[in-house]
Amino acid sequence: MGRKAKTVTLGVSQKQFLYDHLRGTGKTLTPKKAAKKYGIKQLPARMSELRLLGLQVRTKKEKNETSYAISARDIYGSRSKLAV
Repeated sequence: MGRKAKTVTLGVSQKQFLYDHLRGTGKTLTPKKAAKKYGIKQLPARMSELRLLGLQVRTKKEKNETSYAISARDIYGSRSKLAV
């Protein structure tokens, strides 16, 4: 039997979690990993919402998988924290 991955309880909104987990860290996240590990089922939708807040969300498509990262700077070049 394979080991079942444990889903992490976020305790904050999904947008806030993604903001804290990805912004300026160089980490990436795929929809598959987001759903399996963090219970985030609509990662592309959450990333679109973060883009609308002014964050620079990078999308990288490789083969059959898309991964997302968030730049430390927003679209205006600022590193200041946003209220997500």
